[in-house]
Amino acid sequence: MPLNREFIGRAYESSPPFEIGRELVRHFSTAIGDASPVSHDVDAARAAGHRDLVAPPTFLTTLTFRRPSGPMGDPDLGLDYSRVVHGEQRFELHRPVYAGDVVVATSTVAEIRDVGRNEMMKIVSEITTVEGERLATATNTMISRGTAARDETAGSNA
Repeated sequence: MPLNREFIGRAYESSPPFEIGRELVRHFSTAIGDASPVSHDVDAARAAGHRDLVAPPTFLTTLTFRRPSGPMGDPDLGLDYSRVVHGEQRFELHRPVYAGDVVVATSTVAEIRDVGRNEMMKIVSEITTVEGERLATATNTMISRGTAARDETAGSNA
């Protein structure tokens, strides 16, 4: 079944806000092999001019798992998650993400379109502090395999 195109333009706000903790920054940095002292040692981060530990740019992917927001859980979208393949993830950072930041994300379905027999859904998330300071714009593209509407006229001899 095709994805519900009425979802294009819908926005979802994450709730409740999420506080980025030092240990989470350290664990994520270790997991991706980032040994930068500014992501592990508060004194090193401050000596480099930062107010606290600096999260690696891809750290923001953890928000998806910790504070899910967006259309994926809405049954009216018609998404069968077993058919989903991750297509692309991009981040535009507006400033470093620090341990101690308390963040929210507003995710908007920017596009749903057919790509052959598949569908592509693009979600754009604006990530801010609870005070409204912009941290990042994240763009996530997912592919729903084999769910594009079939063209019933294709192949007919009319």
